[in-house]
Amino acid sequence: MESYKVVRPEHLNHFGYLFGGFMLMWVDEISWIAASRDYPGCSFVTVSMDKVEFRRGVHQGAVLRFAVRKLHSGKTSVEYEVQVYADDLETGTEEAIFQTHIRFVCLDAMGKKTLLPRR
Repeated sequence: MESYKVVRPEHLNHFGYLFGGFMLMWVDEISWIAASRDYPGCSFVTVSMDKVEFRRGVHQGAVLRFAVRKLHSGKTSVEYEVQVYADDLETGTEEAIFQTHIRFVCLDAMGKKTLLPRR
């Protein structure tokens, strides 16, 4: 699954770069959407995100492309790889700026782990 975000003034820190927290929020939200689309009817919560390393700063106006790919599904959880690219709209090129793995667990109405549906 792919999704896009535009970096706006309200996303910037006092140095004029994207706050890392916004990147993490977008990664969490977009990958949650991917999991929810892959497993309709499941209620997912984020369990973990592995290595968090920002490869370069991102300025206002940048268009970020989020590429989400399912890596593994277990009995109650599913893991995705998320790669983020910054697009240069003038040249049509893009640069990889962030990558992580994120895992979600499926919960029932009582907040207990529950089995993922068979796919």
